[in-house]
Amino acid sequence: MIFRGNEINRVTFSAAKKTKVSITNSKRLREDDITFTEEDADGLLLPHNDALVISLNVLDFKIKRVLVDPKSSANIIQWRVLEQTKLTRSIIPATKLLAGFNLASVTTRGEILLLTNTEGVMKTTLFEVVDGDMGYNIILGRPWLHEMKDVPSTYHQLLKFLTPEGIQQIRGDQPVAREMNAISVSSSKGKEHVT
Repeated sequence: MIFRGNEINRVTFSAAKKTKVSITNSKRLREDDITFTEEDADGLLLPHNDALVISLNVLDFKIKRVLVDPKSSANIIQWRVLEQTKLTRSIIPATKLLAGFNLASVTTRGEILLLTNTEGVMKTTLFEVVDGDMGYNIILGRPWLHEMKDVPSTYHQLLKFLTPEGIQQIRGDQPVAREMNAISVSSSKGKEHVT
C-alpha cells in the first residue's frame, strides 16, 4: 500500500467526509437504492486508509481476515484454510497463473466451489486455491461482488447489498485491517535490508 499524507487520490479527508455516495439505477432515489452517508462512518477511527476486511460464513465455518477487493478479477482462498476445514479433497484440479499489481505471479493449486452465506444470502462461489503467504484467508473479487450485487465503500468500511428483505450491510473489521497493514509494512521493512 502507498500512503501519501492525509489525502487519498488528491482528496483530503475533510473533503471526503462531506462526500455522499449514491448508487442508483434510476433517476429518482427509491427506498431500495444503496447509498452511503456520513452517518455510515460513525464510530470509525478517522482519518484512515484501511482496506475493507470482513468475516464470511463459508459452509459451516466463519472465516476471518477476508479482504473485499473490487480490483481483483478472481475470488481467492488459501490452501491452509481448506486444510484446516478438511476440504482439500473437494478441490478441482486446474492450473492458472494469477498476477498481482506488481506483476508477481502465483500458480493456483486448483479451484473449489463453496457455499457462502452473507447475511442470509446464499451463493455458490468459485474460488481459486493458492498456496502462499498472502496474509488474508480469502480475497473476494469482482466475480463475488457482482454476483451478490454488493457495493463496497472502503471509506465507510461497509459492504451493502440488496436482499428480498431490503438493504443489508456488513461492517468492516477496522482493527483487523490495521493489524494486516502493520504486518505488511513490517514484512516489507525487513525485506528492504536484504542485499
